[in-house]
Amino acid sequence: MTATTAETAPKREGSMALVVSAAAAGTAFEWYDFFIYAPLTAIMSKVFFAGLDESTAYIMALGAFSVGFGFRPVGALLFGRIGDRIGRKATFLITMAMMGLSTTAIGLLPSYNTTHLAPLMLLGLRIMQGLALGGEWGGAAIYIVEHVDKKKRGVSASWLGCSAAFGLAGATAVVLMFRNLLGEETFAAWGWRLPFLFSLVLLAISIWIRLQLHESPVFAKMKSEGKRSERPYAESFMPGPNLKRVLLALFGIMIAQGAVWYAVFFYATTFLEQTVKIPPATLNTITLALAMASVPCYVIAGWVSDKIGRKPVMLFGIVLTLIAYFPAFHMLEQVGNPVLFEAQRKSPVTVIADPADCSFQFDPVGKTQFKTSCDIAKSTLAKAGVNYANQAAAAGSVAQIKIGEAMVASVDASKLEGAPLNAAKKDASAAITKALRAAGYPEKAPPGTTNAWAVFLTLFVLMIGATSLYGPQAAALVELFPARVRYTALSLPYHIGTGWVGGFLPATAFAIVTATGNIFNGLWYPLAFTAIAAVVMALFFKETRGRDLAAESDVLPIGPEGPG
Repeated sequence: MTATTAETAPKREGSMALVVSAAAAGTAFEWYDFFIYAPLTAIMSKVFFAGLDESTAYIMALGAFSVGFGFRPVGALLFGRIGDRIGRKATFLITMAMMGLSTTAIGLLPSYNTTHLAPLMLLGLRIMQGLALGGEWGGAAIYIVEHVDKKKRGVSASWLGCSAAFGLAGATAVVLMFRNLLGEETFAAWGWRLPFLFSLVLLAISIWIRLQLHESPVFAKMKSEGKRSERPYAESFMPGPNLKRVLLALFGIMIAQGAVWYAVFFYATTFLEQTVKIPPATLNTITLALAMASVPCYVIAGWVSDKIGRKPVMLFGIVLTLIAYFPAFHMLEQVGNPVLFEAQRKSPVTVIADPADCSFQFDPVGKTQFKTSCDIAKSTLAKAGVNYANQAAAAGSVAQIKIGEAMVASVDASKLEGAPLNAAKKDASAAITKALRAAGYPEKAPPGTTNAWAVFLTLFVLMIGATSLYGPQAAALVELFPARVRYTALSLPYHIGTGWVGGFLPATAFAIVTATGNIFNGLWYPLAFTAIAAVVMALFFKETRGRDLAAESDVLPIGPEGPG
């Protein structure tokens, strides 16, 4: 059987629409499971980390969210090897079951007030979700691209980008629905569990859909000819052409993907809720609209990449976002909460503290308690969405916060633990917050002041960049690697980029903001990764469009010229 025959055989076995829709739908359900945590972070902090002060509890809840991302590369290695040895279909059935059951279990967890083991249980289930997602995306991407005609790989695989949008939109819509049905008080008390429990229904549907599928023709041919890799790890990551492909995928595509996509769809949301103080219901509506508007953009980007190539479309997305980061986030503050913007202009804030008293508050797992007077002052201001300058004070002095013409003292709680620590931090935060309110800093965006359309259109510009990168990405990655190690070699850079670069973006950005005092400086984190990828892709990435997926050649598709 020729490679061409292998690629076209499924047209006799079943519909290409079934292949694409089944793979994409299953992936959408997994994204729903993984993303459902994000719009519930504030509630999860109170349910599972109730023993801590509000700021620390929220950071720990973000840390629990990040843990899932941290384990995605581990899942990529584990399930990538299984996918290259036993097949694409069986592997993503396993990952789907893991994800659905883990998500459902979160909805059944006891709270911290019931057992102090609740946070550990939550972390364990987030780890299971991260492992499952680490094996899912690569399998779905490979399954689609190995089935479809080479002239339609970009547009067909772009539906995986849509699946992420559907998953995010579905998670946001379900949360919004239950919030409106139950009311905020009931939803916060127990209704938050319902979106997690709903995953059991999605699991049953997605498994039924995927059981209708056949194995990938490229893998089936490779298996029948005895050409499966016996050592996927060694073939993928030992020095040689495949390792170069892995590094190219990581530094030319995936670090940008992690930075761009999560900056647009997650960090922007965190920024608007925690810094700009847009009400959650308004923000959920905007996020839902943005996710749905992104769907045709993924497909268009994939379709264009089938016509002109993967590289120019992805590079356009990277460069657009690189240019737009800072102007867009400045605009989000101005149109999202103009009262906050005006207060920062009229009553600037300065933290006067001993530099040795100030930590870089990077805590992706939420275990560190920042207790010095400087750390308490800065974390309070960062949580309030306030820009501030830094001024050095005498060694050993307690930090002071200057708000306009008013002065407020922080508190040194470095020798306290437990309840006394929480009380001291709460009192200091309350005093700083009172002074901010007196200076005109709002607790949240006042009703009627948020220009929701302007917020949406600003995010839309960023979204065009994200979808231009993500739309052709699946086809490009599958075409980049040889069939023997495709699952293993593709999955690892994908999940390092999205899991580590993207997953740790909120925690790292928060740390940068608290260290510098500028609410926009957290953007330097995604901007740095995006810039590196722009250079690597422009100089070293060779066009992959039209490559023979069954080829075993070690010729590396790197360089300024395409395949012709």
